[in-house]
Amino acid sequence: MPKKEQLYELIRSNPFISQQDLAGHLGLSRSAVANYIATLVRERRILGRAYVLPDHRPILCVGAANLDRKLRTIGKLTLNTSNPARQTESFGGVARNIAENLARLGAPTALVTAVGGDSSGRALLSYADEAGIDTRGALRVDGAASGTYTAVLDEDGDMRVALADMEINESLTPDFLATREQQRAGAALIVADLNLPRETVATLLEGSRRDGVPMVIVAVSEPKIDRLPRDLTGLRLLILNVGELAARAGRPLATAADIAAACAELRRDGVRDVIVTRGAQGAMFTTATGIAALEGQPVDAPAVVDVTGAGDAFGAAVCWSLYNGQPELDLETACRRGQLLAAMTIACAQTVCPQLAPGLFDAPVQDLVTD
Repeated sequence: MPKKEQLYELIRSNPFISQQDLAGHLGLSRSAVANYIATLVRERRILGRAYVLPDHRPILCVGAANLDRKLRTIGKLTLNTSNPARQTESFGGVARNIAENLARLGAPTALVTAVGGDSSGRALLSYADEAGIDTRGALRVDGAASGTYTAVLDEDGDMRVALADMEINESLTPDFLATREQQRAGAALIVADLNLPRETVATLLEGSRRDGVPMVIVAVSEPKIDRLPRDLTGLRLLILNVGELAARAGRPLATAADIAAACAELRRDGVRDVIVTRGAQGAMFTTATGIAALEGQPVDAPAVVDVTGAGDAFGAAVCWSLYNGQPELDLETACRRGQLLAAMTIACAQTVCPQLAPGLFDAPVQDLVTD
């Protein structure tokens, strides 16, 4: 097989392979590899940076990327006084977390976010690049501070309070999105979090309808659920928890029937499918005839290290399933995959589990989560 075709096959098997690795595999110089890549780009067999293949369009994640600070108490958390604690720092943000999960699972992934012109912003983008996430669409805002999220965890790793400075995401306006229109139209799937301004979410949804690109919205908190447009026509999937669903519905949701009724209202607003996460109680998801439930999976207390990022891992697994299952998505399988990723995330100290790898979901669905 000619060297150019060998190189093309290596790129097909790993779209994020470096030129140095390609050179090593093929016994070529880096300059020769670069020439072959330039030829493939001219032939439209690959689409430039990250060697995006025409049949491997990326998942585009749009929303927050920030520095996570986690303070975990050494003993029992006591309010209104000082508590001894240990601090760790990592990279977070719902859209960024989902993007890293997806990249580690082997999906071509791009991130549109806003970072400040500070060391945190540079580190955020550098880490994302190393993880295989295309950050060319990110907005750099000079003179602004990058986003931060500070969580206080108790001795068992459960989050008790969190403080988020996400003001920089207000820079992700519809006017800015217009400069990324080609990138949005070329995506296989758009995933947006509700750290975005409401007008921006509406613009993304309008663009996804126009371009025929399916879109997923992931809620981030009850206070920000008002950023979800009233008209959800064309939205492929909405992922949110019971509290966020109750905030959207404007009433408490005490029973499964209450949740089902609120999901039916969302469908009347235009969304095709809804997934409602319920913590230890599992998840509920829409079906062709109504709604179904998936029981929660037991997690041994010693296995709970840190719950931060578990919900984002769940959402990433669902998005991976949609990306790989088009045009039809089996929501039960997607939620089982989400439970697996969430359990792996809870059991590690990092916001995104470093053990994630391509092929994780190759097992039959009944083997994904075990009792």
